[in-house]
Amino acid sequence: MIIKPRTRGFICTTAHPVGCARQVQEQIEYIKGKPTVQGPRNVLVIGASTGYGLASRIAAAFGAGAATVGVYRPSTATDTRTASAGWYNSAAFEQSALDTGLRSYSVCGDAFSKETKDRTTRLIKRELGQVDLVIYSVATARRTDPVSGEVYNSVLKPVKHPYTNKTVNFHTGEVSPVTIDPATESEIESTVHVMGGEDWQLWIDSLREAGVLADHAMTLAFSYIGPELTQEIYRKGSIGQAKDHLEATARQLNEQLAAQGGRAYVVVSKGLVTQSSSALPVVPLYTSLLYKVMKAQGLHEGCIEQAYRLFTECLYSPKGTSVDEEGRIRIDDWELKPSVQTEVDRLWPLITTENIYELSDLAGYRKEFFQLFGFETDGVNYEADTNPHVSVPNQF
Repeated sequence: MIIKPRTRGFICTTAHPVGCARQVQEQIEYIKGKPTVQGPRNVLVIGASTGYGLASRIAAAFGAGAATVGVYRPSTATDTRTASAGWYNSAAFEQSALDTGLRSYSVCGDAFSKETKDRTTRLIKRELGQVDLVIYSVATARRTDPVSGEVYNSVLKPVKHPYTNKTVNFHTGEVSPVTIDPATESEIESTVHVMGGEDWQLWIDSLREAGVLADHAMTLAFSYIGPELTQEIYRKGSIGQAKDHLEATARQLNEQLAAQGGRAYVVVSKGLVTQSSSALPVVPLYTSLLYKVMKAQGLHEGCIEQAYRLFTECLYSPKGTSVDEEGRIRIDDWELKPSVQTEVDRLWPLITTENIYELSDLAGYRKEFFQLFGFETDGVNYEADTNPHVSVPNQF
């Protein structure tokens, strides 16, 4: 089929396998072009198909030569519908790992389910013995409790009071005011169940009980704080409540793993274009400004650059792992530089529909959004007839 991007609001419902593969290869080449990572040997990445999970898996495999297990949702194409971008990303990663001689395995299933956890621990025991790094990078809007069967849905809303600011439709460039009503207590509780640390804890419990978590193992989960500008809708909002729970879980896991020399961290990353953040009012406009300023100052990073810096300067640095007063690893430090935030704050009140493309990098934001799904990638012929059916090597 001829695969074109189809959007519904802030969602792209199609993905291009060739474009996804090209972008994965670009990330691999970036890591291969850097000094070797003195890092982990056997790595489990939960939520491995996109974003920071995928970038971390690439950094571990092609930077440190680690064996990796990636857990992600299955997605298969039909004759009229493409598979997901994550599926195509994972297929490309597995094929490159196979070609390079790296040990690599994919577990396709619901990361929240006990069945997927059990399959993963059996695979690790059989193929790797134990893992010494566990990366939790699951971002989703819904979770089914593995015990009760209750379905929880997350929301991205402020807490206690309505929030008013301006936002942008990144498809049209229209800047407009927006008011978001506060989350209910039930919505906040559900968001914590989905995006908090419950499932992370269950994964570590499962790995420890199966005997496949190595002594001195590290585990980490990704989070975001952001600037004062987005605090009410993000860090102080419903998602912030979930992130607080995630950080509390990290402290709890750290205590549990310490006896065997293990450690648990929350890694605070920078603001990037993601499908979930694109659906959040205000954030796409902020990110467009952030990209403009950080690129101008030579500070911009994507997921793969952040992942490499995480491995080399934080997790496996000869100087040791530096954390903030809350015990978090901060790779959002460049985003929060005063020189960056002062300029973003200066531009924010000036932004209008008429000058959005001049004062921000909305064009770059929009391009990067479509690149999440394999589109707008250099060197890809999007007019070519393309087979959407792509298999994943080493799938278990």
